[in-house]
Amino acid sequence: MIPICEPSIGEEELANVVEAVRSGWVSSKGNFIIEFEEKFARYCGVSHGVATANGTVALHLALVALGIGAGHEVIVPSLTFIATANAVRYAGAKPVLVDSHPDYWCLDPAAIERAITPKTKAIIPVHLYGHPCDMEPIADIAKRHHLYIIEDAAESHGAEYKGRKVGSLSDIACFSFYGNKIITTGEGGMCLSDDEGLVQRMRVLRDHGATPGKPFWHDVVGFNYRMTNLQAALGVAQLQKIDTFVEKKRLLATWYGNALKGPFDRGAIQPPPEMPWAKSVYWMYTVLVAGSLGIGSGDVISRLRDRGIEARPVFYPVEAMPMYRRPKRSPVAEDLSQRGLSLPSSVNLTAEQVRYIGEAMGTVLA
Repeated sequence: MIPICEPSIGEEELANVVEAVRSGWVSSKGNFIIEFEEKFARYCGVSHGVATANGTVALHLALVALGIGAGHEVIVPSLTFIATANAVRYAGAKPVLVDSHPDYWCLDPAAIERAITPKTKAIIPVHLYGHPCDMEPIADIAKRHHLYIIEDAAESHGAEYKGRKVGSLSDIACFSFYGNKIITTGEGGMCLSDDEGLVQRMRVLRDHGATPGKPFWHDVVGFNYRMTNLQAALGVAQLQKIDTFVEKKRLLATWYGNALKGPFDRGAIQPPPEMPWAKSVYWMYTVLVAGSLGIGSGDVISRLRDRGIEARPVFYPVEAMPMYRRPKRSPVAEDLSQRGLSLPSSVNLTAEQVRYIGEAMGTVLA
C-alpha cells in the first residue's frame, strides 16, 4: 500500500533524541525546546515562538491569550479540520462558520465581511492543504473592524503569501507538528507572535499559569500545554530539512501534473490551485472529481485502495457535524468536500510511484 503520507526521519533526528535522553532533560525543560522555538520563529520571519503539546492547544492558547471567551464570536472557515472550530468552543466563544473561495478553497474574504457582528473578536484564516489565504483583504477587514487575526497554519509550513511566509501575517499564528505535517515532532505545535506581551502571557498560560520567578504561585488559571524536550529534539533536526521537504512537495506537484495530464485535459479531475500571489507547499495533493463523471470521490478512493493506493477524502464542512449543525449552509465548502480527495503526498514518494498512481487514476476515471 502506498500511504497517504509518512514522516521522513533519519539519523539526525535519532542523534538529537538520544542526546536529549542522555542529558536527562526529557520533559518540558531543555535546550532543544528553546532552540526549536527560536529557529522556527526565525524561519517564519517572526520574533518569538511558544512551543506547545499540539496544534489544537496552540489555537486554544492563542484565543485565551487574546482575551477571547464567553459572549464573543470568532470567524472560522467551514472547510477546515474540526480542531479550528473546537478550539473556539474550548475558549467559551462561538465559532461563526463562513464559506470558502471557489478559486483557492480557503476562507472567502467577502464571506467574512457579511459574518461580522458586534460580538466578533477575531478571524481564524486557515491556510488549507498547503495553500495560503488571501491575507491582504483579511487584514484590511480586521483593521477596519478592530479584530484579531489568528493564522491556522497547521498544514502550511513554508508556504508564502506575496513573498512572506505564512505565520508572519497575524497577531498570533498557530502550527501543528503532527506526524503527517511537513515537519513533525510526533505530536506538538507552536504559537508565533511579534508581540512580546502576548508571548509572555502565552508562556504563563502554557505552564499552569505559574508566575515567573515565584515557584508554585499561580495568579491565573492556566494549562499544561507544554512540549517535551524529546519532541523539540526531533523538531530541531526536522527544521534543518524543511527547505528540502518543501522543494520535494512542490516537485511532487509537478510529477502529479504530468502523471495526471490526461484526466486534467479531459476535465475528469481538477488540479489543486496555486494563485499568482501564493507559493503552495501542497501539504496534501488534493484534486476535485468532475460531477459529470457520475462517480463520487468516495468511489475513487475505494477503487484506488483496491490498487494498493491510500487516498483520503477532503474535510467535511464543520456545519455538517452534529454539534455545529445549522440551517445556513456553505455551498462552496460542500462542493469541495463532496468532490475532493487527497492523493499520496509523502516526501518519500518516488517518481515511479507517482506515475503508477497517475495510471491508476486514469483507469479509475475512464
